[in-house]
Amino acid sequence: MLPPFEIHQPATPAEAAAFREQLGETAALYAGGSELILAMKEGLGDFAHLIDVKTIAALHQLGLAADGTTLVVGAAVTHALLERAPLVRERFPLLAEAEGLVGNVRVRAMGTLGGNLCFAEPHSDPPTVLLVHEATVALHGTHGARRVALAEFLVGPYETALRADEVMTQVELQAPPPRSVGAYLKFGMHERPTVGVAVLLARDESSTTVAEARVSVGCVGPVPTRLPALEAQVAGVGLGVLESGWSPAERAGETLDAVSDLHGSADYKRAMAGMFVKRALALAARRTRALAA
Repeated sequence: MLPPFEIHQPATPAEAAAFREQLGETAALYAGGSELILAMKEGLGDFAHLIDVKTIAALHQLGLAADGTTLVVGAAVTHALLERAPLVRERFPLLAEAEGLVGNVRVRAMGTLGGNLCFAEPHSDPPTVLLVHEATVALHGTHGARRVALAEFLVGPYETALRADEVMTQVELQAPPPRSVGAYLKFGMHERPTVGVAVLLARDESSTTVAEARVSVGCVGPVPTRLPALEAQVAGVGLGVLESGWSPAERAGETLDAVSDLHGSADYKRAMAGMFVKRALALAARRTRALAA
């Protein structure tokens, strides 16, 4: 059974931040509850107060920023909405693809992107994809607002840069490079993935060679990570070479800070990361060539 608690329903981010500062460690932010309620049921969180941010209208926005290219996702937007939204499917298809693979139908219907990021579960799909979109999170606290790159916001397993008086208000994704196509692949024997790989490939004007590559790996270590050295290697490689299986990708996991856990040993995860980077590059290359044909 859940312990008794009081629910607070702020109308603005400022009110939510004030509640956090006032109630301190006795309170937790609550949106979809797909992670928080499970933790509380397992006795991993004993909170006397829940701050329900679903009541904040600004946290439900989904659209393009004033620049017409940046996608703005309110922290309370659900995975299911991101999976189905025409804007996301058309302009940010890699995000829509990954969101359709999150958890199960119940989790996607209730869980929110902001909640997912703030919980910082290391075996999670969205952060890996958000990294190749160079995402930034917007935070609001009692002392003002700030923006933090997602790579800096995710500090470690279940640990973020969110301050004690702050709430996340939105996630901002940069538009993919011109002529780019992505792929997201994951593998796992349990409900959560053992490895997840996101790839964005931008082809050159000849449509035969990679002009720019973005590759990130998640679920293997404490936080998802980009692979800049590999990205530099991929630039200039022919799409046909990637599609047929580019062998250097198999070594992609060697530099990862892999962690042994119930999902596999560190060595196993590194090997799987290399295999799935190779497969994701091949899939993205195949999609790129098909789109250019």
